[in-house]
Amino acid sequence: MLQLVNMSNYEFDRRMIDNSAVCLEMFLQKHEMDGLELLFWEDWNPALHRKPWVQGAHLRFWPNWLDFWRGDRQAVLSQLGGEEQVVASFGGWSKEVWLERYRREIAVAADAGAKYLVFHVSQVRPDEMYDWRFTASDREVVDATLEVVNELADAIPPEIELLYENLWWPGLTLRDPEIASRLLNGSRHPKTGFMLDTGHLMNGNLALHSQEQAIDYTLKVLERLGGLKERIRGIHLHCSLSGEYVRESRKQQGDLSLAALMSHVMKIDQHQPFSSGRVKELIDFVKPEYLVHEFAYSSLREWSDKIVRQQQALSNLTEEAAS
Repeated sequence: MLQLVNMSNYEFDRRMIDNSAVCLEMFLQKHEMDGLELLFWEDWNPALHRKPWVQGAHLRFWPNWLDFWRGDRQAVLSQLGGEEQVVASFGGWSKEVWLERYRREIAVAADAGAKYLVFHVSQVRPDEMYDWRFTASDREVVDATLEVVNELADAIPPEIELLYENLWWPGLTLRDPEIASRLLNGSRHPKTGFMLDTGHLMNGNLALHSQEQAIDYTLKVLERLGGLKERIRGIHLHCSLSGEYVRESRKQQGDLSLAALMSHVMKIDQHQPFSSGRVKELIDFVKPEYLVHEFAYSSLREWSDKIVRQQQALSNLTEEAAS
């Protein structure tokens, strides 16, 4: 099992490591990490994010893309606000232009030596992020996703794994084995599987109040997958217990500005480290090839502290013993 950390090559993340490969190398060595799952916002700089470190790549995600893909101009314009916003988001009205963005990103990831690609399978309109009254079904989102990824299949080198990631919005939630199986069976790419995101799974259950409850719930969901569990190739490991916030936020209409939506999603999807030693039960049950310590962070110190805390949990060290 390779232990990785998530990172992007966006300007903020580059500044955090002082734009220094030496700083990044020291960080990885300090935490005994095997490398990176990298999100390519910009072209790859091999002098900074060295090829031996790049194990996987997280493809960019458009939360609200289904109306665009279906060609529903009225729905797209009503949600994005105008033609300029459509161009900024998708590059225009052409599906091919949007797909080409994916193809360029896949090419960069392949050049960097990524062994796997992560693809989000989800759809949500802005207002649905608050009220959870979804217009698309899991099956509709999965079927449309298959149309997209099968258009991209020829751009993905056959040796690179395509790993589908679960979210709590319509699409792949991993709560329905039939939907999960449909996604794998309908994919043209020869090497597919799942990237289990533990926090995203927890976000779909508003009744969770503790890490122990969350771990029990996650194990039950995984058990229901049956043989599909063997197709989980990696885990984005983090904790999210946001049920109380979601219940309160659903009582009122939220701000639909981009900044407000991003803040809202971050409050749902908390990306906090596990501290319970029982988290090792998840790793032992899945036996992933890739374990990604996936956190939100605003500084190198915060990032480091979260990794240490979760590593202690994985070593079955309690917070009390660790202190």
